Amino acid sequence: MKKIVLIDAPSNLGLRPPAPGVVPGCYKLAGALREQGLLRRLGAEEGGVVVPPRYDRGDWREGDGVFNAAALAGYTRKLADRVERHVRAGRFPVLLGGDCSIQLGASLALRRIGRYGMAAVDASADFRHPGNAPHVGAAAGEELALATGRGQRDLTDLEGLRPYLREGDVHLFGIRDGDDELAELTAAGMSVHTVGEIRRRGGRAQAEDALDALGGGGLDGFWVHLDADVLDPSVMPAVDSPDPDGLLPDEVRPLLTTLLASERCVGLNVTIYDPDLDPDGTAGALLADLVVDALADV
Repeated sequence: MKKIVLIDAPSNLGLRPPAPGVVPGCYKLAGALREQGLLRRLGAEEGGVVVPPRYDRGDWREGDGVFNAAALAGYTRKLADRVERHVRAGRFPVLLGGDCSIQLGASLALRRIGRYGMAAVDASADFRHPGNAPHVGAAAGEELALATGRGQRDLTDLEGLRPYLREGDVHLFGIRDGDDELAELTAAGMSVHTVGEIRRRGGRAQAEDALDALGGGGLDGFWVHLDADVLDPSVMPAVDSPDPDGLLPDEVRPLLTTLLASERCVGLNVTIYDPDLDPDGTAGALLADLVVDALADV
């Protein structure tokens, strides 16, 4: 079994403020899941905290590109240093976000090492970029586009390693049926497994299909990105953009368990859960249980 190392990545740099003068609360995700006993329950090694810069959009306006870009670039390198060290040592990093932009840190780390794929379990692809939108801004809705080389160079080409992910090495799970980006994602060469497909065939079967591709084609391994908003709002309302018709825990669990149990999987990040939107902690407890169950065979 791999040694799990738990690392806090409490960055909210990639999200818009939920209200004027209010910072996004997802930076509290790591603390909330640790309060659920995650370190002990996983039998994990303590990996510490990668402290993010202060959230400050300054005088940013629509049309200025990605906000907090300089801070994001610096944090991505810093997080990549931590992930790279543990992956090279044969440990299994579990990053507790934070918003989805922390995925860039994992992708950059793995790009330094070799060629890795990604299995994203997420309600949306986070694929907004200048080619399909009038404006960009929030990196948490754009990190897959940035990781595949679409967007401003100060985020897409860190260390001259653009792209961090190749489109054909990306598998997306939990995209809502009828999502406007489906055609573009498929045309770009990504594998998309929608909620409807997962529900019809089962998460385990869908994951096994993906593992056939993630286990070959010159890949050195793959990373799993888990966004809490893949879950239906009836069980996970504590996210910034709850989309209806999502997956239920018993549908996500076999999908995650199958992906994470693969010897080719090298790490996991968990994002977007916002404790500020979960005053009684019910959604956080559910998410912690899901992560513990999914990592049981790592």
